Amino acid sequence: MIVQVKSMGLFGMDAYEVRVETDISKGIGSFEVVGMPDISVKESRDRVRSAIKNSGFEFPYSRVIVNLAPADVKKRGALYDLPIFLSVLIAAGAMSPDIGDSAFIGELSLGGEVRRVNGLLPMAIEAKRLGIRKFYVPAENAPEASVVTGISIIPVSNVQELVMHLRNIKKIEPVPEFIPQPSQMLYDIDIADVKGQTKAKRALEIAACGGHNILFIGSPGTGKSMLANRLNTILPDMTFDEMIETTKIHSIAGLLSKDMPLITKRPFRSPHHTVSSAGLSGGGTIPHPGEISLAHNGVLFLDELPEFNKRSMEILRQPMESASVTISRANATISYPCSFMAVAAMNPCPCGYYGHPSNKCTCSLQTVKKYLSKISGPLLDRMDLHVEVLPLDYKSFSDKSEQETSAEVKARVDAARQIQVERFKGTNITCNARISPHRMNEFCQLDDDANDVLEKAFDVFGFTARGVSRLIKISRTIADMAESRNIGRKHILEAIQYRTLDRKYWRNA
Repeated sequence: MIVQVKSMGLFGMDAYEVRVETDISKGIGSFEVVGMPDISVKESRDRVRSAIKNSGFEFPYSRVIVNLAPADVKKRGALYDLPIFLSVLIAAGAMSPDIGDSAFIGELSLGGEVRRVNGLLPMAIEAKRLGIRKFYVPAENAPEASVVTGISIIPVSNVQELVMHLRNIKKIEPVPEFIPQPSQMLYDIDIADVKGQTKAKRALEIAACGGHNILFIGSPGTGKSMLANRLNTILPDMTFDEMIETTKIHSIAGLLSKDMPLITKRPFRSPHHTVSSAGLSGGGTIPHPGEISLAHNGVLFLDELPEFNKRSMEILRQPMESASVTISRANATISYPCSFMAVAAMNPCPCGYYGHPSNKCTCSLQTVKKYLSKISGPLLDRMDLHVEVLPLDYKSFSDKSEQETSAEVKARVDAARQIQVERFKGTNITCNARISPHRMNEFCQLDDDANDVLEKAFDVFGFTARGVSRLIKISRTIADMAESRNIGRKHILEAIQYRTLDRKYWRNA
């Protein structure tokens, strides 16, 4: 008799159904797993055999063949241990449960404990779509899968527990649906912590309103990192779809905690400048998400930008445009989403005081030029807002008056984003920074005065076509903040201020 147990597989972000087919026939005792298994799947034979013996069952001394269908797709990981275990027991006649509407996932220890696996959330979502009613998962993964409604998530700690459940001796209760609490949205930092820096705060608010990339440049200790770290506190709350999509990526990477199975705060990834290009973009023999995908729907903060490897920095260019990254290997080509806000901070020179109003720079002009040249023109062009963070005087630093809080700024950001939600209804555009080139004329209408200013600025500053496009998008955001339907002269003029800093540093050097 051939026994069939449903399971799930994962390829990049996409899950698919796997059917574990087991046949036990007469012959010399053997145990084979076929269906394009990798080494970890082949090793399931030893884990399953040991788990059956150590759980008080008898492994059949016959010819056992397990097929993982579809047979033309490579199967990876130890997640098929549990369905293989169950299918062998059923085929051997040890039990005969009704599992037609169920799927099973889990790695087994030699003693029969069920261990966690990565990527469970996308598999649970696909299982629901396929009409599976009961999903048996490792107990440690159960909270992660519980964010999916309309499917019973049954946590399994060990195989004895599962057998007793399927034999109706002692039932396992499904885990309740996970509902995020408001307290889980709170931050322990606030933009009010940053003294002064009115212009930099304004630029940060514009970036938050439109989803724009931003570069802070200034001397050490001026507050660049403080500002960047507080960007998340003023960003709009994630929608449930964004939470699910972001959590899927972190689930695949194995970064979800039992206490927080659903990511409710926008990710804030801050990789060290020693990160490799593969660590940033993703990779490995089996391609896994990198930092830029883990920052999906959130913020990627690159502190001390010139210290990053040149190759790592240039890898950012294409994902910043397309909001996705494709990783190609001999075994697979996988795409991961990476719609993030890039925030970078840097000093103007190695000593940090080039252009400082009072402290003297100790670097030679050649050293400054070499340092700034680490940031390529194309990468700089993709940073929408260039903001100089000036040093504070003592009066501003010691000011005891109350600063504007993140909650107050966030209220304005939410209002501006709501205007964009209404504008982009029925499209796949999420914010002004993501307006596609062929829809610029539709959504970014300039009045005559604004158009004249833009034309003069193009001639004077020598903007690239990409630079002009991003300038218009920034102007669109500033107009939204002012609740203006069209882009006016003052909106363009303010936007130009955030696209000319390269003239002070890069061109002068």
